[in-house]
Amino acid sequence: MDRRSDAMDPTAHPRPLLRRPWRCLDGEWQFAADPDLAGRPGAVRFDRTIRVPYAPETPASGVHWTGPLHRAWYRRPLPGRRGDRRTVLHLGAVDRVRDVWVGGAHVASHEGGYTPFRVDVTDHLGDGADLLVRADDDPRDLEAPRGKQDWRDEPHEIFYPRTTGIWRTTWLESVAREHVTDVVWRGDPRTMRVDVRVELSVPVTGARLHLRLRHGDRLLADDSVRVDGAVVERTLQVGDGGTDDRWHLTWEPGPHPVLLDAEVALVREDGEVLDEVASYTALRSVEVDDGHLLVNGRPVPLRLVLDQGYWPATGATPPDVAALRRDLELTRALGFTGVRKHQKTEDPRYLALADRMGVLVWAEMPSAYRPGPTAGARLLREWADVVAAHRGHPSVVAWVPLNESWGVQEAATDRAQRGLVTALAATADALDGTRPVSANDGWEALGGQVLGVHDYEQDPAVLATRYATGADLERLATGRRRDGHLADLDRAGVAGRAVVLSEFGGISLDARPDRESDPDRTEPWGYADARSPEDLLERYRGQWAAVHASSALAGACWTQLTDTYQEVNGLLTADRVPKCDVDALRRATLGET
Repeated sequence: MDRRSDAMDPTAHPRPLLRRPWRCLDGEWQFAADPDLAGRPGAVRFDRTIRVPYAPETPASGVHWTGPLHRAWYRRPLPGRRGDRRTVLHLGAVDRVRDVWVGGAHVASHEGGYTPFRVDVTDHLGDGADLLVRADDDPRDLEAPRGKQDWRDEPHEIFYPRTTGIWRTTWLESVAREHVTDVVWRGDPRTMRVDVRVELSVPVTGARLHLRLRHGDRLLADDSVRVDGAVVERTLQVGDGGTDDRWHLTWEPGPHPVLLDAEVALVREDGEVLDEVASYTALRSVEVDDGHLLVNGRPVPLRLVLDQGYWPATGATPPDVAALRRDLELTRALGFTGVRKHQKTEDPRYLALADRMGVLVWAEMPSAYRPGPTAGARLLREWADVVAAHRGHPSVVAWVPLNESWGVQEAATDRAQRGLVTALAATADALDGTRPVSANDGWEALGGQVLGVHDYEQDPAVLATRYATGADLERLATGRRRDGHLADLDRAGVAGRAVVLSEFGGISLDARPDRESDPDRTEPWGYADARSPEDLLERYRGQWAAVHASSALAGACWTQLTDTYQEVNGLLTADRVPKCDVDALRRATLGET
């Protein structure tokens, strides 16, 4: 069905920052597992159905595949061609190498399991044309960006069931030959200006591009420019420049963020409308200065929570948009100002909700597990796509290209691996340049504006002493950790960076109802074990009190929001049931007595 009502709702559209009416292709598809890599286009035996967009390893898919898969095939019919309109196919995420055929013709290949992909399929549509998607994903390829996906047959330690094939929404758009393919906004609250770059599908002449920005019913900017080419760049002045607008038109973290609705139209000189899209942006700046993260020039306390974004029945794919909203509501109810999305890219609708709810997001690249030139090339390519997909969301305030030296384990001694750390950070700066980077979060940092430190010390007194003052942080940044790692490979000291205790806590309380009766249940994982909800709450209070006692930390990130498979160190169960009183947890997060 055409989602025309959803086209204006950023939290329901699969591409919130560039919205047109769309047709969802999720639902029942034909499916074939191909673990032996034997299938060929036109000769695949489809012996079952799958519920897209859920990975075949999940119960919600209806397949619930166990063990290695290697290759998966998908098929479904497509609607016919619509006059002179073009049909664009969007695949939100397919893990990890995808090939696409329409009407028997190969139309596209794409590598990257965590990023969106689009292709014009018009010329191959006909009555009854089928869409065929092949997903290749070697479960034992350790040089692929895999995040928490296990390479063993069974999940172990902190690694989870794999995500193979289509795991994010697949959809269609009907567009003119000349249409908008991308819109990139950059708002500056200091000058009250918004820069915009609009990319078109083909070079265009004899047309104009109309740009409007609104806040509610108020028209803030109305711009029109002649188009001569495939790229248009403009600067829009917003508001009256006075104090009121500087306060009331800027996006701030918290309950009242301000977003500016945008309209983009491509119109011929004779008045024919070629394309119209809806978008949004914000007047918001993020920087690090004197050890603090600043939003719009003001320090923001970072009370973050690690969020891995998995659900018991649907894996890495949310059950629905309501589940994404619920996670963000619980995040705020627990007192957190933001989340560190861990080893996973998140659904664009999650980011659209975070934009509207004022929740800060650290965006992280899923890691490869083994170093090597193949891993380096893949990470650089896919990380560039991740940055491009996330950079328009004002809620995203930091980039994390690497975690704990995963995939660069010899960076301390290997020049190529050090170069990869530097190159990934530089990629974020080159393609965005408006957000700080934690270049290698946890330890062995190289540059960046954020020094992320992971520390699962359980004694609050030790934590309080270790991070009490700027001098303590300086010793940390120039020395060797107790686990043998250097906090910073250059021993450069803090050097103006914001030091964030970006993983701590990790206290387990196994609340799984079948933990005693199921002998095959995966061994629970955590960094410490609480005896009861009361014990968990007391430990939580003590560790956050140590963080709040620091005069130098820019913030901290608790591990973690929800239980995730065998990791049972969430504040919530995997089904999002709080393990302790939410208000008591909130007061501890905020440092209230």
